[in-house]
Amino acid sequence: MVNSQYLTEQLQKHFGFDRFKGDQEKVIQSVMNGNDTFVLMPTGGGKSLCYQLPALLLEGTAIIISPLIALMKNQVDSIRSFGTEDKVAHFLNSSLSKAAINEVKEDVLAGKTKLLYVAPESLTKQDNIDFLKQITVSFYAVDEAHCISEWGHDFRPEYRRIKPIVAEIGKAAVVALTATATAKVQHDIQKNLGMLNANVYKSSFNRPNLYYEIRPKVNATAEIIRFISANSGKSGIIYCLSRKKVEQLAENLQVNGIKALPYHAGMDAVTRSNHQDMFLMEDVDVIVATIAFGMGIDKPDVRYVIHYDIPKSLEGYYQETGRAGRDGGEGKCVTFYSYKDIQKLEKFMQGKPVAEQEIGTQLLLDTVSYAESSVCRRKILLHYFGEIYQHDSCHACDNCLHPKERIEAKKEMVVALNAILTVNQKYKMEHITHILTGDSNAAIKSFKHDELDIFGLGKDHDPRFWNAIFRQAMIAGLINKDIENYGLLKMTDKGRAFLEKPSSFMMVKNHDYEAAAAETSNAPSGGTGDPQLFAMLKDLRKKVAKQKGLPPFVIFQDPSLSDMSIQYPITMQELQHIQGVGQGKAMRYGKEFVELIKNHVAENDIVRPQDMVVKSVAKKSKSKVIIIQNIDRKVSLDIIAESLGIGFEDLLSELEAIVNSGTKINIDYHIDEVMDPDTLDDIFEYFREDSESGSLEEAITELGEEEYSVEDIRLVRIKFISELGN
Repeated sequence: MVNSQYLTEQLQKHFGFDRFKGDQEKVIQSVMNGNDTFVLMPTGGGKSLCYQLPALLLEGTAIIISPLIALMKNQVDSIRSFGTEDKVAHFLNSSLSKAAINEVKEDVLAGKTKLLYVAPESLTKQDNIDFLKQITVSFYAVDEAHCISEWGHDFRPEYRRIKPIVAEIGKAAVVALTATATAKVQHDIQKNLGMLNANVYKSSFNRPNLYYEIRPKVNATAEIIRFISANSGKSGIIYCLSRKKVEQLAENLQVNGIKALPYHAGMDAVTRSNHQDMFLMEDVDVIVATIAFGMGIDKPDVRYVIHYDIPKSLEGYYQETGRAGRDGGEGKCVTFYSYKDIQKLEKFMQGKPVAEQEIGTQLLLDTVSYAESSVCRRKILLHYFGEIYQHDSCHACDNCLHPKERIEAKKEMVVALNAILTVNQKYKMEHITHILTGDSNAAIKSFKHDELDIFGLGKDHDPRFWNAIFRQAMIAGLINKDIENYGLLKMTDKGRAFLEKPSSFMMVKNHDYEAAAAETSNAPSGGTGDPQLFAMLKDLRKKVAKQKGLPPFVIFQDPSLSDMSIQYPITMQELQHIQGVGQGKAMRYGKEFVELIKNHVAENDIVRPQDMVVKSVAKKSKSKVIIIQNIDRKVSLDIIAESLGIGFEDLLSELEAIVNSGTKINIDYHIDEVMDPDTLDDIFEYFREDSESGSLEEAITELGEEEYSVEDIRLVRIKFISELGN
């Protein structure tokens, strides 16, 4: 055991700190004693020091395996900045010239280098292996260790080869470090590195200063512009899944007077680096980026992280939101969610190997559960990483600030747990949900699960309800997911005890974001609104309640007052768009509330969300002329799409934009080829006689997708608008 005082003195000497953070000292003791060590420490917790200090104190050179070539120089510069000797740290990767590589090797062989950063690709090269065999290795540190696991959010196949290479170079203790790992990923890392008996140190994943919120993805760009305007001058990151969306959104923000820049892997290195530096130096407030941005960005005062698109996994989500409020100050994490985005992500996975698709699907299901759940977001996130959040409410997420209705679900919980046992705990949540709802798909039939007594037993509820039951059973500790065969639902002792003696189980109703999106194109945000107005509305409610001899909540409930303090309705019509306010309630109690809000808005010169006009970027379709010319020449629409490098759906969107802008085109030659005359007449007749708004969604619902494909409906609508509208 290394003397604790000695370590503190060395910490002060080398790094200028007078005390360790969290588990740092325990981890360093473990490494100094030559033990394999697994470190799970969230972003900002001080992981690097856990291997930097032991490397400086132990005999030999520590090999630090890191996937981020771009960051190695920063890490090496950082170590060098603490002392006077540059040769103490080096990196070895493909960015170095032959002369630079030779210089590094000379310093290492001379014993001057205590930390050698190596990319996994460089580690696998035979000449590097032969070189490293000549030196004394103090220990191996595997940074960003989640890259080892196929279940991690940033899997790198070359990481799987670390164990045999380490064995070839020479045995020494292994330290694996990561900021995000579920129990499954942790098991995978330890198993793959041959360190199942390692000392494990886990720090809490709770970031109490972060506020988590999911909003329906309706008018998302306008919502984002309003959000940034309300947080003017603060630094923020917006994540999008595609490069195209990054460019579009950054342009939209700029047009609306926001200092924003794009960042993605498709940009040249110089521009990308400039944009990153401008953000770090506060020349711009907002970076719109793909996930290529943020790895190792040490900006402590990022005040908000917005996800325009939902991430592919909760690990990715946790890591990206973790870039907000690293200084312990304010950090708002807002995500826009639509199930359509999940379907898009599923579509992208279709070309991949089956095993990869299966993993991707499981990770997506966890993300959907998180997004749609009404349980405390912090509780779900921490549970995902194997940590129990002991409090009922975190008071810092949309679900805790605006709690949803709870319903008694004892009976349904018994059904769900029995179903898991009936199929011998060998199936995933999705499959068991299909059994309960009586959905006899191919898998159900092949296992003859449509012949079970429980088949269709839960058909009174939809799949979303049963998914919520299983998710909340996991949080309550009644069931868990098998680590070896991830996703298989297993009963816990607590679950068996519940089945033996069922007790009340109050289930929180899930959000239905699709319904919320359909109800209004200006969905209320989960923000806290105007606190002064909220207090005034509560006073007025009290007064009205007294006059009517009723309890205040009968007049308007708190969520309604909160929404009024966000939306500022100043007419009776606008009041009816407030959460929990129907026409009757507005007519009965609304007049005084509307008057109060109107006066407050006027006295304080408030710009209401409804009044704020968001400027849009003019849509310049470069393809428009090419498309029209090709249609005039009667070129097949499939060939037009292929020549433009776009999908058929995107071509239909372009055609819709062309006819909606008033240009007449004739696509009869294509329709005649792909559609029978009766189908054409039926759809055309619908748009002429029955459609009031021309809405595609309404047309699909009315006509029915089983009989008419969405593609056919869109083609006929284009023909209809072109012929009768233009």
